Amino acid sequence: MRIGFFDSGIGGMTVLHQALKFLPYEDYLFYADTKHVPYGEKSKEEVREYIIHAVEFIAKHNVKALVIACNTATSIVIEELRNLYSFPILGIEPAVKPAIDNMAGRQKKVLVLATNLTLKEKKYHDLVQRIDSEDIVDSLALPGLVQFAENFEFNENRVIPYLEKELSSFDLQQYGTVVLGCTHFPYFEGILRKVFPEEVDFISGSIGTAKNLKRILESKKLVNQGTGNIQYFKSGIEVQDSFSLSNYQKFFQILDGYYAEN
Repeated sequence: MRIGFFDSGIGGMTVLHQALKFLPYEDYLFYADTKHVPYGEKSKEEVREYIIHAVEFIAKHNVKALVIACNTATSIVIEELRNLYSFPILGIEPAVKPAIDNMAGRQKKVLVLATNLTLKEKKYHDLVQRIDSEDIVDSLALPGLVQFAENFEFNENRVIPYLEKELSSFDLQQYGTVVLGCTHFPYFEGILRKVFPEEVDFISGSIGTAKNLKRILESKKLVNQGTGNIQYFKSGIEVQDSFSLSNYQKFFQILDGYYAEN
């Protein structure tokens, strides 16, 4: 049996990257809905239909657990999916609580970067309202970063002007922690660090999701049953050609800092 990962595109690779550290001896299925990416700019109803269809496909491939490695998808449909399937289904949401905890005693604010749809959803607003007692959380949608990632554009000469424009109305000195609230955004952490003050911390939910996945599988005695193989699908079509597979490996290299060092 394998562990399924789902995302609108290649953002979920950032979560899979963490899962491979905690669970290296599993087999994985990664499903990127590249036909419909980006989700963050579409209607909730459209996105829900895409997700339901994709998970129906994934469920037929002998998965023992599924990670919805997309903040937008989690916010829209995670509870519905859990009611439909018997295997564990994990989601990911903006790491607001760890960010607020990180600000204890620092008199700085938190900036959550995510997609438009994530930030509009009741799930996100309820989360912030529940834990942001000191009103230190601000939010900003950065849909352009999703497009940059999907187009394999990680050139800071292209990305930094976009970030500077979108952040121009914010006083960046006010912030102590930035939440990467879309799974595409960790690809750009190195570039974001060049835009924000040096002392700013960056947090995403990927590590917490990977740890939770390991905990759940251990509790069900379902760990270490594979070889580390990853099977990739793009909107239901298996990725098999060597060029495309090598591009997936390049995403891991980016997350490992390969391009920052070479």
